[in-house]
Amino acid sequence: MIEYAMFTLCLIGIYGILALGLNIQWGLTGLFNIGVAAFFAVGAYTSGILTGPPSEAHLGGFAMPLLVGMLGAIVTSGILALLVGLITLNLRADYLAIASIGIAEIVRLFLKTEGWLTGGVRGMEIGRPFEDWLGGNFTLNFLIFTIIVVAIVYVLLEIARRAPWGRVLRSIRENEDATMAAGKSVLAFRLQAFVLGSCVMGLAGAMYAHFFGFLSPEAFRPMLATFLVWVMLIAGGSGNNKGALIGALVIWLIWSGTEFATGLLPADLSTRAGSLRILLIGILLEIILVTRPEGLLSEAGERKRQIAREKRRAGEET
Repeated sequence: MIEYAMFTLCLIGIYGILALGLNIQWGLTGLFNIGVAAFFAVGAYTSGILTGPPSEAHLGGFAMPLLVGMLGAIVTSGILALLVGLITLNLRADYLAIASIGIAEIVRLFLKTEGWLTGGVRGMEIGRPFEDWLGGNFTLNFLIFTIIVVAIVYVLLEIARRAPWGRVLRSIRENEDATMAAGKSVLAFRLQAFVLGSCVMGLAGAMYAHFFGFLSPEAFRPMLATFLVWVMLIAGGSGNNKGALIGALVIWLIWSGTEFATGLLPADLSTRAGSLRILLIGILLEIILVTRPEGLLSEAGERKRQIAREKRRAGEET
């Protein structure tokens, strides 16, 4: 049971990083990216190719350190985002949505068909790090590593959100014309947010690859790698980094809990009940949108609490 709990927390951390990346794009800037799976997959396979052992089935065998693989995942995902962003970000928001979902499907099919590069449908074995640390408990070791990475990403993105750069992004989200009138290059800031968010998604892909030690195109289906991430961000609170992490925790617990529940059913019912998990998540999202449209932790609520804390602090000083 403890092992399963640690396994679940590792996945929550990985999806939390994905939600943080999407929060930069949608929550702060209003960029409608439905191609999360593309940057997630590119980051995973890049890290797998760079760090994996020699294999005749696919490109790789470079056996580089884990941190090099993670850095490669960030850079490759950022380059892909730059190429997509230069073409689409100066157009209407719906063009970005169409382009991103198209790119995600192209990437998935490319990974599936180009076996010389990725192993195709047979997948890619890359091994897992930290298996010899702390008594050889890989899940515990990776959980500690995941907590460290999530904390670093959260702190850096929170600093960026509160900085003048983050305020410009929020002003673009609220009123693009007013931001342009203030002398800010909207296209440049939107491109920066899109690339940075995609780099974070690529980092999550690298974490996912090394957690499982095996990659397959089926792991990056839109349901698992895009839809769930959007639900996490919306449920947790768009525009709020804490909300993104809370949303990842709540939604993944519900998602994995329903999987556990359907697994207890008889075989004939379990197959049919599996599709109800998607319906349950959809219903949950609708309930949240109706009852708390701002999410569990709204950006406005955080701002009010911060103002209240500052007032209390000022009162104590006087």
